[in-house]
Parts: sequence; structure tokens; C-alpha cells
Amino acid sequence: MRAVDIIIKKRNGEILSKEEINFMINGYTKGEVEEYQMAAFAMAIYFRGMTDLETTYLTMAMLKTGDELDLSAINGIKVDKHSTGGVGDKTSLVVGPIVAALGIKFAKMSGRGLGHTGGTLDKLESIPGFKIQIKNEDFIKQVNEIGMAIVGQSANLALADKKLYSLRDVTGTVDSIPLIASSIMSKKLASGADVISLDVKVGSGAFMKDIASATKLAELMVNIGKNCGRSMTAILTNMDEPLGLAVGNSLEVIEAIETLKGKGPKDFTDLCNIFSAHLAIDAKIAENEEEALDMVNYVISSGKALEIFKQFVKAQGGDPRVVDDYSLFEQSKYKFKVLASKEGYVSKIDALTVGNASCLLGAGREKLSDSVDHAVGIVLAKKVGDFVKKGDVLATIYANKEDVSTEKDMLNEAFIIEDEAKEMKLILKIVK
Repeated sequence: MRAVDIIIKKRNGEILSKEEINFMINGYTKGEVEEYQMAAFAMAIYFRGMTDLETTYLTMAMLKTGDELDLSAINGIKVDKHSTGGVGDKTSLVVGPIVAALGIKFAKMSGRGLGHTGGTLDKLESIPGFKIQIKNEDFIKQVNEIGMAIVGQSANLALADKKLYSLRDVTGTVDSIPLIASSIMSKKLASGADVISLDVKVGSGAFMKDIASATKLAELMVNIGKNCGRSMTAILTNMDEPLGLAVGNSLEVIEAIETLKGKGPKDFTDLCNIFSAHLAIDAKIAENEEEALDMVNYVISSGKALEIFKQFVKAQGGDPRVVDDYSLFEQSKYKFKVLASKEGYVSKIDALTVGNASCLLGAGREKLSDSVDHAVGIVLAKKVGDFVKKGDVLATIYANKEDVSTEKDMLNEAFIIEDEAKEMKLILKIVK
């Protein structure tokens, strides 16, 4: 078997066998298939695509190049959630405690953010003392005792994916649906959960810009998971405006805590509740969405989910007092108001622009080696559909620098104010 023959076969639009895909991925991981050959292979996939079965073979080949977590020592159903990434997305910080309070085990490995704002790990590290690296046996013990853990992703998961992603990034083949799906699912399957929930973001602040391509990606990932014996749900959610109000690490953690107290922004609360409900359905502790949502509302109103969050923070070395005292978080030096320049209804808040402004403040990173400033970010005062008068506050900038003129200009550009009110639909589609 030769790499060039497999490249030509895919270039010509033919279907590859499991053995041919394994040959390319294993060879690339071991250095036997050259970088330029894998670049040609990725480009052939980009233009010719793959069948669902081919993509499943590709996913499994990448999965087998690294460690697979054995979560069999964790009692009960293990669930995991993944988001394709969005501005203000702190959903796991709320969904984890909710499902753990329902008796479902939330065992999550997460990554760091690149661009926009920090990732889930960066947000958690804004909590004083919080540790994102714990031993595997402690991870198992914590999930068994508390019901949840969120830790840093193992460096040895899906080794081929790390190598291939870097290559795709410099060869213009990132936005290939089979390559995206296999990249995400190889890591999720390696993480060992029985039930996987996917948040596929759609819109200006997301990687997938339209519903058609997002649906195709969601259906493909669900099929891969199903073919590998997992219970799967993918929910397409709108990212044409930031999720919730807070964008920035500690600001988002505070918003997550407020949501667990039953006082979060409506869009963010609704999304967390829907994801928690579908995890409950897939874990077979609820028969339908209505029953599951009642269960979710109970663990929030009773304070059970908030108590789980406190225990989770304490177990991973964090200071649980932050739940009741937000002054324990790092504080920014300056606050600046962004004011509306005219009267009307907010018809759009460009999520990507808000995310980039937050990144400029220091809340995100351009490359993985960059550090993030946990205290800075943006808190919106208005959402799509809200009426504003000239001079009303649109957003507050939290900064550790005095000159935020660029960020102010960006936020003024992000807020589109028109004469007629518009509604923003949050849940676009559910793929089971």
C-alpha cells in the first residue's frame, strides 16, 4: 500500500477502505507518511468529501493513535458535552452541576481557548486556587463522590488529530466537514463518556455560518457517535449575538454562578436548561423534554445544583467562597461605558466583533502560548430586541488599560440599532 495511490483514489472521488484510511493516519503519526502527502490527502478530502462511514473510519483511526480513558470505575451513566465554540459560552459551568444534581455523572475533559475569549479551563482558572490538572484516580474519585469534574485534556488523546489540525491550519483545509467532525469526535470518544451532547454554534460569531452546513456537521457527528455505540444529541444554537451578557473569564464565571442561583440572563438560562434536559433524556432518567425540564428547574430552585458547583470548586483546589463573594475574583482597574448613539431597537449584536474586542482587552489569546487576563472583558447591558434611547448604556468594558478607544469603536460597530424590533431564535435545530 502506498500513500500516493490512496491520495489519487480520494482525489478521483472514490471511497476509501478502512485499511487505506488507517494506513494514512498511522503512517502520518509515525512519520512514515510525509507532511506534504498528508497535506495533499487533506486537500483531496476537502474537495471530494467523505461518506459517513469513511468519516467514522477516519475518526476511529485518529482515536486509536492516542490514549482512551477508561471510565468504567465511575458508577452510573457518564455524560460529556462539547461546544464548537462561541462568544460568551460558559454553558458547561452550569450544565455540569445541574446534571450532577440529577444523579448523572458529568466527566469532562476540556481545552484552552484560542481567539475571542478564554476556553472553559481559562474561565475556571479565574477562580482563586482552582487546578485543572488532577490525577486520573482523583478524577474518577471526584466524579463518583461529587458527580462532576472538568479537567485539562490529556496530551495523549488522539495524537494524530493534534498533528493533522496544525497541518490543516496552514494548508487551508480547516473548514472541511469530515475533517472537523473526525477531529471533534476522536477526542470526545477517547474521553470515555456514554452520552455525548454537542452544541453546534451557527452564525456570525461561530465557525459554521449557515444552518445547512451546521446541520450536515451535526448529523455527521451524531452518526459517528451512534456507530461507535454512544447516545448522541446535537443542538444547533444561534451565535449571531453573544450568549448571555458576560464575555470574559471571571465575568463569565460570575454569570454562571448567578444562573445556578436562578438569576441568569434568559437566553443563557434557557440554553443550559435545554442541554441539561436532553442529557437527562439520553441518560434515561427522563422520558421527555417537559419532564426533564421540571427536574432541571427543581435542582436549581432547591439550590442543589449550586451546592454541587461549590463542592466541585473546592475539590479542585478553588475557593468556594467566590460563590457568595465576587470580590474574591481578580478585579479590573477600569470600567468604561459604551453608550447608544441613537434611539431604536437593537437588531443585531455582532458576536465576532464583541469577541475580538474582548480578546484585545486581554481576555483571549491569539496563540496558545499567550496568557489571558482573567479580570477583563465586556458585559452587555442590552440584547437583540431591546429598545434603547440615545445615551443609554449598551455595554460596560472591564479593562486593565486606560485607552480602550479601539474596543469602544468595535462595540459601537457591533450594535446595530434600527427602527423595528427583531427577535432572536436561540435553538435552531435538535439532531438526535
